[in-house]
Amino acid sequence: MPRMTMIEAIRSAMDVAMGRDDDVVVFGEDVGFFGGVFRCTHGLQQKYGVSRCFDAPISESGIVGTAIGMAAYGLKPCVEIQFADYMYPAYDQIVSEAARLRYRSAGDFTCPMVIRMPTGGGIFGGQTHSQSPEALFTHVAGLKTIVPSNPYDAKGLLIAAIEDPDPVIFLEPKRLYNGPFDGHHDKPVTAWSKHALSEVPEGHYTVPLGQAVTRREGAAVSIIAYGTMVHVALAAAEDTGIDAEVIDLRTLVPLDLEAIVASVEKTGRCIVLHEATLTSGFGGELAALVQEHCFYHLEAPVMRVTGWDTPYPHAQEWDYFPGPARLGQALRDIMEAR
Repeated sequence: MPRMTMIEAIRSAMDVAMGRDDDVVVFGEDVGFFGGVFRCTHGLQQKYGVSRCFDAPISESGIVGTAIGMAAYGLKPCVEIQFADYMYPAYDQIVSEAARLRYRSAGDFTCPMVIRMPTGGGIFGGQTHSQSPEALFTHVAGLKTIVPSNPYDAKGLLIAAIEDPDPVIFLEPKRLYNGPFDGHHDKPVTAWSKHALSEVPEGHYTVPLGQAVTRREGAAVSIIAYGTMVHVALAAAEDTGIDAEVIDLRTLVPLDLEAIVASVEKTGRCIVLHEATLTSGFGGELAALVQEHCFYHLEAPVMRVTGWDTPYPHAQEWDYFPGPARLGQALRDIMEAR
């Protein structure tokens, strides 16, 4: 199998989906002729033509609203919001129309669409190019939310999302785009290891939505993470020598609660890790679920390791991120807690 970056895997997913189904269309800002600001759609317009992959005006509300109409008509749009930070003008369309279409039409209409968004920091993009807004989508009934941590999953999950009959938010961690993020470092990685790229099948395959995976077996503490933070969790476990189990959620909604409960019941301790801010982050929901379902198995309070409760700090970007040092301290603290 070829080795791919996440960008290449995402492009391959759209290529496969478009080749199998003429109803799949791709559009957004600069995704056609230019191939996307991160080059995820490079070559798709040349291969499938301007009616299947095309540029849209700088109007996120227009992009999503048009996609909803296409989906109701029977097409399967896969649209790109250039940065997750840009999705706020389209939020009303996402929440009030896409998420509710199946219910408000009593099942007469569905909304088979995917909204792709680069998420998180790591490129010194500042406050308007670095946010992690996943909790704004997981709160909305009717939406599915995906955050892959590696190229293999990114391709399989994106194909599954495109084939799903309901709206899916597909959040792509920018720090993982061009190669494997080295979770041991709290600073930018300037060189990517070609030897650590994921092996990704060239053809069609899917990764089931709502199915977490254990990235590292352990018996002392469970680390629940997704996206870039999976790599941080693996690095911190290695650095500290603590026998931590790392669960990669892959999809936040639907959530694999069974995998979380099984892990925490085994270890008795749990740390929830994400890049987004602490207050009202998705980690709060995870911590509550662990408390509700695993209370009598817990040997210490559930801990959260997250970004700061501040506007995104451009100059302190790499201090803002939960890194292996901060997570390592939390691991030591939770092992000492009684």
